[in-house]
Amino acid sequence: MLAFANAKINLGLNVIEKRADGYHNLETVFYPVRLYDVLEITDAAETSCQIRGIDVPGELTDNICLKAFKLIQQDFDIPAQQITLLKNIPVGAGLGGGSADAAFLIKLLNTKFKLGLTVGAMEDYARILGADCAFFIRNEPVFATEKGDQFSPLTIDLSGYFMVLVKPPVHVSTATAFGTLQPAFPETDLKELIQLPVSEWKKSLKNDFEQPVFSKYPEISQIKEQLYHAGATFALLSGSGSSVFAIFEEAVTLPQLEKDNKVFYNI
Repeated sequence: MLAFANAKINLGLNVIEKRADGYHNLETVFYPVRLYDVLEITDAAETSCQIRGIDVPGELTDNICLKAFKLIQQDFDIPAQQITLLKNIPVGAGLGGGSADAAFLIKLLNTKFKLGLTVGAMEDYARILGADCAFFIRNEPVFATEKGDQFSPLTIDLSGYFMVLVKPPVHVSTATAFGTLQPAFPETDLKELIQLPVSEWKKSLKNDFEQPVFSKYPEISQIKEQLYHAGATFALLSGSGSSVFAIFEEAVTLPQLEKDNKVFYNI
């Protein structure tokens, strides 16, 4: 069985406070985009994971897809599977690719083996695997709070815009992003700000990770400036990674940015 696990972007991100469990409370808007990994499961003599495409750091035995499989297997009698992942979503880019892969694997297993898991049950499994993993179960725009795993529905539709993602040759680790960040309660409510017209987002929406990430990697800040110079209505760092997305009123090409970066159009 095949699944196409899509990425997400963050439309605003406020890091509010550090939690006792080591995570941070935050508020953000998760929005799914058209950038996909391809996930396949087939019956096998023993469970293993094969990754093609973009290199994924770490040992295969620690891959989040295997962790997701073993998590479900603890509660259900599931036969061994060959997990094959074609990795297209950039790693360390703030796009939630690994979390998406794990969530879509849970959904694949639920469908293939008729486990009867509800959406809520799948979200509970996903929450064990990663802070933003549960988002990809419903895979719809949400206002996310706490660790990024508690959701309120939102009505946001950006399909009428042309969206671009720029990924520089830089990997930003979550630890690096959080390293010099100073959590603080926001002065304005993101859930209200996101309802403003997109043309007003530039002066309203922010990502608290931009300051520490831009300080360490000024070339990422320059990408954001270039996107605005090219006519973007709104541009922002996504998550705690290295990619910057931009919303345009019309289709564009960005050859200057393509020279040193990977540019994804119409995501």
